[in-house]
Amino acid sequence: MAEIRFYHLQRQTLEQALPQLMAKVYETGQNAVVKVPGKGLLETIDKVLWDFDPASFIPHDREGCEAPAEQPIYLTTGDENPNGATILVLIDAVKAADTGKYDRCLYMFDGRNDTIVAAAREDWKAFKETGAEMSYWQQRDQGGWEKKA
Repeated sequence: MAEIRFYHLQRQTLEQALPQLMAKVYETGQNAVVKVPGKGLLETIDKVLWDFDPASFIPHDREGCEAPAEQPIYLTTGDENPNGATILVLIDAVKAADTGKYDRCLYMFDGRNDTIVAAAREDWKAFKETGAEMSYWQQRDQGGWEKKA
């Protein structure tokens, strides 16, 4: 069963926070699947991961690419795991068919969107009922994350 970490975005946007987390995942040598709720956000995240820091590089690609198995970070709107990822990243309350096939699930949600916050609360309850190991992280004023639960 996956460890579930909820990341409540309050001070930074997804476009600012996700690249930092993906850089850490990549540095550890792990693979991740990032599932987003729609093609528009998939295209945005793809661009952000290429452009976020000119001094660094996060190798990744997205659904429909020629070599998905070779991508350390794979972006999708589906439930495939072509790169053998051990980390699943769920964006803005998107649902996953099976979080249990991953070691860790990073659940990132926009705290400025009431609909997404309500969905995240429901998902928290649902994951808790499965007995998953869970934690809740909030952004600090000065940056970074603080474990709250």
